[in-house]
Amino acid sequence: MGIQFSLITVIALILAVFLGVNVAGASYFFGVTVPYIAMFTFLGGFVYRILKWSSSPVPFRIPTTGGQQLSLPWVKHSKLDNPSTTAGVIGRMALEVLLFRSLFRNTKVELRDGPKIAYQWEKWLWLAGLAFHYSFLVIFIRHFRLFMEPVPAFVHMLETADGFFQVGLPGILISDGVFIAAVTYLLIRRIVIPQMRYLSLAADYFPLFLLLAVGITGILMRYVTKVDVVKIKELAMGLVTFHPGVPEGIGVLFFIHLFLISVLFAYFPFSKLMHLGGVFLSPTRNLPNDSRFRRHINPWNYPVKVHTYEEYEDHFREKMIEAGLPVEKE
Repeated sequence: MGIQFSLITVIALILAVFLGVNVAGASYFFGVTVPYIAMFTFLGGFVYRILKWSSSPVPFRIPTTGGQQLSLPWVKHSKLDNPSTTAGVIGRMALEVLLFRSLFRNTKVELRDGPKIAYQWEKWLWLAGLAFHYSFLVIFIRHFRLFMEPVPAFVHMLETADGFFQVGLPGILISDGVFIAAVTYLLIRRIVIPQMRYLSLAADYFPLFLLLAVGITGILMRYVTKVDVVKIKELAMGLVTFHPGVPEGIGVLFFIHLFLISVLFAYFPFSKLMHLGGVFLSPTRNLPNDSRFRRHINPWNYPVKVHTYEEYEDHFREKMIEAGLPVEKE
């Protein structure tokens, strides 16, 4: 049900824009009102989730580990997989955020004849995740040219590097193909693998269908149905300078693309995509594992009245003597 519901929802969103622009003439609503609502929702929701997570008490060290903890001098310590210092935590977080180190360590378990448990490396998920995130980052930065005037030099350099594989006009951008391939793999993986399909909900399928629709509409605008980039930049500059306006002659495909992006931004803070900010506040990642040589006491513990053994014996002395139990005081 999650697959059908997510796919139907994305198709319904596309049809809503198509009918709204072509039939109702609501180009201003989809070109100005919706993007502003989405951006304010994204910023407000993002800040709210970060503040809520940061206010959660974490009195103890609970990092997940993948290596030897710091202990005796002659035992080799895994400084990045089981850090005991702030520098080690920073290194571990950098590898996690930039290279998805924990996902790289992923293994696949199978039960074979014997019966025997077999482990084998599983790097395709890591590769697809890395390709998706970095291609999305490149595409996101490339779109800065629509919101800045003059366009920064690093945006031109990135676009040149992204399109170095020049085939025809307009030039093919590598990040477009990598993005679509990575999202398609992540979606097919959830559908084909029975265990993943059993665990997946609509909240897992919807972002993938939404991202796929965003990518496809963007590719269609660049390579199939040409759009007026000058007018699109005029609209984008009006949005960022808070002087909104919708120029005439922008095709409905652009409004579909913009609306899907707006839905993605508005949905982002309330979905699993929020791991973008949550990874930095995760106590399983951002804490050093120093419990072996440093005692951590919960600062929120309230005073507890202790019932000492002397008080216990005073209370039950007669019964203990009758039962033949030894007592310190007769």
